[in-house]
Amino acid sequence: MNQTHIRHRIFVTACLLAGAVPAVQSAEPEDIIKYRQNVMKSQGAHLAAAGAIIQGKVGYKNQLGDHVKALQASTRDIPGLFPKDSDFGETKALDAIWKNNADFQKRAKDTRDKVNALAKAVTVKDSQNYGARFKDVADSCKACHKDYRKEDK
Repeated sequence: MNQTHIRHRIFVTACLLAGAVPAVQSAEPEDIIKYRQNVMKSQGAHLAAAGAIIQGKVGYKNQLGDHVKALQASTRDIPGLFPKDSDFGETKALDAIWKNNADFQKRAKDTRDKVNALAKAVTVKDSQNYGARFKDVADSCKACHKDYRKEDK
């Protein structure tokens, strides 16, 4: 797969994610849960890929912006992925999301803001700050998962 094709796929995925959250509201709860899980998995994958590039484990520096753009699109409205009545079934989401929703929304905004700060550093090619901005994003994700996601067994 060539670089142009990869960028196109990432761009299309980001566009679909950006427009999909409002549409999620009218879906069946089971479908919302599955969608949410896929979005969260994609966030983890893009964060891991960006981290590998920033840490110098792989080359692909020309693709860092693509991963960060996908993160921006998928973190734009994290609370929208957790609507009322999607708190059951096969999910790692804890009830605390709905019980402490104001705090959850605050943390989701913090993650979005930190992703945007990473994106700004990447856009202006401020490579001296990539590591720090990446760590901010990773720490924000971990902090939210600590209180709002079931631990993996």
